[in-house]
Amino acid sequence: QVQLVESGGGLVQAGGSLRLSCEFSVGTDIRYHVGWFRQAPGKEREFVAVISRSGSRTAYADPVKGRFTISREQDRNTVYLEMNSLKIEDTAAYYCAAGPDFSRLRAPYDYWGQGTQVTVSS
Repeated sequence: QVQLVESGGGLVQAGGSLRLSCEFSVGTDIRYHVGWFRQAPGKEREFVAVISRSGSRTAYADPVKGRFTISREQDRNTVYLEMNSLKIEDTAAYYCAAGPDFSRLRAPYDYWGQGTQVTVSS
């Protein structure tokens, strides 16, 4: 069983930055691609970014491209989401997920964290 724990969320002013972390249970992360998704109140959970199991390939949703960066640190079993130039519309609960496919869709991801809240104020 893979366990993922997100951290790093909080309240930030528009234009500010946050770094989210997704920590895996030890020894299991290297088999999986990892995605970040977010869900705002009343909206569907949407894709944000994904990184391959090796870290060599990434993809981003258009609204965050150029502002967010996904990375992974294999020896620490951790995936990061660096978020810069935050906008009010980035406010959401952010979730990391692990799965066997490099995908922008939710369905291929087998394991999900509990989420961390990001709130961007004006």
